[in-house]
Amino acid sequence: MKKKEEDRNVNNKQGEKEQASEGNSGVVKETVNFILYIAIVFLLTYLVIHYVGQRTQVSGTSMEYTLSDGDNLIVDKISYRFQKPERFDIIVFPFQYEENTYYIKRIIGLPGETVHIDEYGNIYIDGEVLEESYGREVILDPGQAAEPIELGEGEYFVLGDNRNASSDSRDPSVGVIKGEDIIGRAWLRIYPFDSIGFIKHQ
Repeated sequence: MKKKEEDRNVNNKQGEKEQASEGNSGVVKETVNFILYIAIVFLLTYLVIHYVGQRTQVSGTSMEYTLSDGDNLIVDKISYRFQKPERFDIIVFPFQYEENTYYIKRIIGLPGETVHIDEYGNIYIDGEVLEESYGREVILDPGQAAEPIELGEGEYFVLGDNRNASSDSRDPSVGVIKGEDIIGRAWLRIYPFDSIGFIKHQ
C-alpha cells in the first residue's frame, strides 16, 4: 500500500515538474515572440520613415490657402526615385543655411526653362505667361526673378502659394532647388482631422 502511494507521489511530482517546465517554456516563447514583434515594428517604421514617407509639420503661412500653419503631412519620399518632379508639385527640401530646417513650396519652373516675373506679377516660362491659379495674390516683389533665370539640368524654380509672404526661389538665400536635394512631395494631410486627405498638386 505504501509502495503504491509513494509511486503516486513520485508521478504527481513528475507531472508538476513537466507542467512547470511547459509553463516556463510558454512564457519564454511568448517573450521571444513579443520581442520579435517589436523589432519588426521598429524595422518597418525605420524603413518607412527613411525610404517611403516622412511626417512633417507646416510652419508659417507661405503655402496658404493650400496648406496652413500647423498642418501635419506625410511626405512621399519614393515617387521621385521612379519619375521626375512635375510642374505644380508641392515639394519639401532643406534650407541650406539652417540645419534641420525644411521648406515646402510649389514647383513653377522645370530644368532647362527660363523663368521671369514682370513688374505686374506675371510669371513667364520661356517667354510665355504661365497659366496657373495657385497664387493667393498677385506677386508684388519678383525678387531675383525680375531678371530671367535660366534653370540648368536638375534645377527647379519654386514659389509659395502665398506669394507675398513666402521666401522662395525669388530670394537668393533659397534660390533654385536642385533635384538631388528634394526630400519628396507632399502626399497626405493627417492633421487637423477635419482636413485629412490627399494633397492635390495639379
